Amino acid sequence: MAYNEAGALPEKVILASGSPRRRELLGEMGISFEIDVPDVDETVDGKPGGMVAVLAERKARAVAERRKNGLIIAADTLVALDEKALGKPVDEQDARDMLHALSGRTHDVFTGVCVLDAKSGRCIVDAVRSGVQFREVTDEEIDEYIATGEPSDKAGAYAIQGIGGKFVKGFEGSWSNIVGLPVERLTEMLHEINR
Repeated sequence: MAYNEAGALPEKVILASGSPRRRELLGEMGISFEIDVPDVDETVDGKPGGMVAVLAERKARAVAERRKNGLIIAADTLVALDEKALGKPVDEQDARDMLHALSGRTHDVFTGVCVLDAKSGRCIVDAVRSGVQFREVTDEEIDEYIATGEPSDKAGAYAIQGIGGKFVKGFEGSWSNIVGLPVERLTEMLHEINR
């Protein structure tokens, strides 16, 4: 964690995200935090790893504009198939198309993470990649999954930690990264920010 001289995290840690999954993962790290959800333009071009890094920093800086102090943690996740970003589906047909495209294939999940000290302005940004292999998924399975509503707000139209996990044949890299917050890399970044 990001320790001060007393060996504790700063008084205030702020999660710049409304994601319940990120809240859970940060809580499981034993960190007390506040939530401050930024409203930012999420339009960005480039390769997936670069896109998520830019968006994570953009979110952290938006929160830093209204905070005088505290350690701000922001993240952004997307699924990429053949280097093409798959964000959150715009509707059920979009979700169906994404799940069809992922069926029987291996894809990447990128999460950009930013840790920003609002007082000093010190900032560390990184992007973490994990690979996910889907088994072959039938049309009926896709329709049943879409009917649950779970895909509607998930990058790539699925949640590995939810019902969508049944489509996953295997993965490599960080599981928490696939969920939306790479806790292993975040832990390192929290150590680094106060060096």
